[in-house]
Amino acid sequence: MAKGNVCVTGGTGYLASWMIKTLLEEGYFVNATIRFDSGSMEDVSAIMALPGAPERMKIFDADLNKPETFEAPIKGCIGVFHVAHPIDDEGKESEQVITERAVKGSLGILQACIDSKTVKKVIYTSSACAVVFNDKLSNEILDEESWSNIDLIRTIDKQFGGSYFISKTMTEKTTLEFAEEKGIDVVTVIPTFVSGPFVGTHCPRSVRGSMALILVVCQTYLTGDANIKMLKKTPFVHVDDVARTHIHLLEYPNAKGRYICSKLAVTVDELYKLLSEKYPEYKMSAHMDLLKGVEKMNMPDVSSRKLLATGFQFKHGIEEIFDDAIDCCKRHNIL
Repeated sequence: MAKGNVCVTGGTGYLASWMIKTLLEEGYFVNATIRFDSGSMEDVSAIMALPGAPERMKIFDADLNKPETFEAPIKGCIGVFHVAHPIDDEGKESEQVITERAVKGSLGILQACIDSKTVKKVIYTSSACAVVFNDKLSNEILDEESWSNIDLIRTIDKQFGGSYFISKTMTEKTTLEFAEEKGIDVVTVIPTFVSGPFVGTHCPRSVRGSMALILVVCQTYLTGDANIKMLKKTPFVHVDDVARTHIHLLEYPNAKGRYICSKLAVTVDELYKLLSEKYPEYKMSAHMDLLKGVEKMNMPDVSSRKLLATGFQFKHGIEEIFDDAIDCCKRHNIL
């Protein structure tokens, strides 16, 4: 039975495409937004091939630089999942430019939701980077009251995503402030390290990062190199659990504010035991650049207690996170 129309921004992204898959499975009609650049056309064939997509999904061209372009895909929707976020992999844009684009786009989307007269709730996808970079001790467990310190983030190696961390933090803050001012129902989801299977044939950055992690952890033990402070304990969550969290919070009537979404944190010892035994054959040196700068970071753990209190249940553990990612890569001849 159809549940109504929803909009998903950034439709070909890793999480957004899996969310579309799950929404279609649960009977929703989906308006997916894609940015069509003048020089490159994003591949939409993967999400168009999803079961139910031809009948219950529409593709819209929308750009965060032009917030008005989100009016059409949001019109008539009961819920909006704002997943899209600008990413500058080449480091050509300044922190200010990226942040302004993200904030402007998010506020424009919220205004389009208000103008639609039909949107009941907006779910914004934030990141653990908006929580963990502060003066808290690394052995503390943080909750939704914690916010990252922008000045501290600026001390991080820019190649490791400082501008992304800042833009995510500022966009979530501004989104929640605007929602409170305007009286619109907005909930934010804060996932940690997301991995697992993916839609399509291109391996997402997050999954490539988890693949690189296999090599890093094994090499740490084989060479005795202990210079990987961030990996003392790393929080993970399966992409399917993150997608289901978004949908759960859309449907949960009392959802309010921020929700951390993280299944568990594992130590280097635990990762080594799991990964070295199951996947000793993989060599991922081509993706080592994804982990540059990790020795400068020591991330605290976070708690999903607030999310669990709503009745949500995680389905996937650490083995499934890596097994599903690797199986998906194998099917597409990536490994």
